[in-house]
Amino acid sequence: MKILIVEDDEKLARGLKDGLEKEGFAADIVLNGEAGQLRIEAFHKDYDLVVLDLMLPEKDGLTVLKNIREKNITIPVLVLTARDTTDDIVSGLDKGADDYLSKPFSVKEFFSRVRALLRRPKESLAAEIKTEDLTLNNITKEVFRSNKEIHLTLKEFSLLEFLMRHPDQVMSREQIISNLWDFDFDALSNIVDVHIKNLRKKIDRGYKKKLLETVRGVGYRIRR
Repeated sequence: MKILIVEDDEKLARGLKDGLEKEGFAADIVLNGEAGQLRIEAFHKDYDLVVLDLMLPEKDGLTVLKNIREKNITIPVLVLTARDTTDDIVSGLDKGADDYLSKPFSVKEFFSRVRALLRRPKESLAAEIKTEDLTLNNITKEVFRSNKEIHLTLKEFSLLEFLMRHPDQVMSREQIISNLWDFDFDALSNIVDVHIKNLRKKIDRGYKKKLLETVRGVGYRIRR
């Protein structure tokens, strides 16, 4: 899952980004409303959720929210606000916010709201997906092959889920990076290849049928 944080309090934004990454998410930060709206309009298909502050320089969060909804951008938006009056909250929800969180808030409550919104994707996604004898459960974070549990890191799990949700489709390194790493990630890094190598060892070693395939010069895919 990839999240965009539009928040002008850089210390808070960095704290949220660090916390999200520790939980296995990728997260980007934009520090003003104008740049936030431009990022959402250009790259909303790359993100699963926007965390949007209302009190932003250059363009306030309510305006950003109104503008992206008018362009039929349906990405879930969690509004952060120091305004806790009923009128402000109703105004945000009326303009298209999916949920709101009043400052100050606890990290526990923030993650609770994030997970709740991510359970409401634009399309209904099954919690459990299966390819051949390989099963992944996004709720329990468990992976099994032939009923044998496979222990993955958070990033390996995210990578496997991304590939399994696109079975038989070759996913390029650029597609993988844009979905699983943050916006500033070095696309020339070999980190994808390293994770693929480790993932292949864990899900294919010892099995006659190999599920994770490298298509040279193109990318990777999970075969059904």
